[in-house]
Amino acid sequence: MLELQGVSHVYGNGTRALDAVSLTIPKGMFGLLGPNGAGKSTLMRTIATLQIPTSGRIMFDGIDVVGDPQAIRGQLGYLPQDFGVYPRVSAYDLLDHMAVLKGIAGRGERRDTVETLLAQVNLWDVRRKAVAGYSGGMRQRFGIAQALIGNPRLVIVDEPTAGLDPEERNRFLNLLAEIGENVVVILSTHIVDDVTDLCPRMAILGQGQILLEGAPTALIGALAGQVWERAIDRADLPAISAAHRVISTRLRGGRTVVHVIADTAPGEGFTAVPGGLEDVYFSTLLAARASAPAAVVA
Repeated sequence: MLELQGVSHVYGNGTRALDAVSLTIPKGMFGLLGPNGAGKSTLMRTIATLQIPTSGRIMFDGIDVVGDPQAIRGQLGYLPQDFGVYPRVSAYDLLDHMAVLKGIAGRGERRDTVETLLAQVNLWDVRRKAVAGYSGGMRQRFGIAQALIGNPRLVIVDEPTAGLDPEERNRFLNLLAEIGENVVVILSTHIVDDVTDLCPRMAILGQGQILLEGAPTALIGALAGQVWERAIDRADLPAISAAHRVISTRLRGGRTVVHVIADTAPGEGFTAVPGGLEDVYFSTLLAARASAPAAVVA
C-alpha cells in the first residue's frame, strides 16, 4: 500500500505544483485523472524519488520513500511521459543494459528476464530492431518492459496512451490490467476512458490538489439524476452557458450537444441522461474553477 500524507512541492520560482496531497493507494490499478498542468507529472516524479517534496510524507509498505529513496528504487518501475531511448540500439540489448542497471548481474538471470519481458509485451519478434524505429505503441510496450525489470511492487505510468491509435491503446491497456492484478499500479492520465476501463479506484487532481477520490462506480452513482443533455445550435451556446452549469460540449451528427448539471430539469429541450465518469470529471473541474485557482505546472 502506498500512502501520501500532506505532500506539497513548491518550485524555486514560487509555483506551488502540489498542495497538501494525501492519498491511500492499495494494490491494483489506481487512476489519477487531471488536465494538463494539474500537477500529475510532478506527483509521479516525486513518488518515483526523482525529486524531493517541499513537505509531506510518502510511505510504501513501511518504506519511507522520501527519507530512504534507495530502499524503494529496487521495488519501483516507472514509465515517464517522455520515455527516451538510445538510437540504433536493439530492444534486446537495451533491455539487457537496463537489467544490469537494476542490479541483475548474472548473465543467465538477465537473459531469462529479458526474454520473458519481451514475450510478455509482445515484442519478441522485433527484439533485434532498434527501439528508436518502433511505432509509438511498440515503444510504450517496451517502456512497460523496462519498468517491470526486477519484479517491482510499485509501477507508475505517466500518460501512457497519449498519441496511440485505438488498436495499440487497447493492447497497452490489456497489458496494464494484467500487471495490476498483483502490484500497485498508478495510471496518471487526462484520458477519462483509460480510468473507466481499468481502475477500481481513482482520484482527480487539479490545481495541485486532490479534488475528488473514490471508486468510479460510486462517483458516477453520486451524479444520478443530475446530468441533462440537449442538442443546440452553436450560436446558442453562450446563452445556454450563461443560464446553466454546462460541464461539456461535443459535436454529434453535426450539432452541438451540451451536458449540464442540475438537480431538476433545467428547461425545455433537456433530457436526463445517465452520468458517466467524464461527467464526474468535468463537473469536478468546473467546481474547482469556480474557486480561486492557483497556478501549477505539470
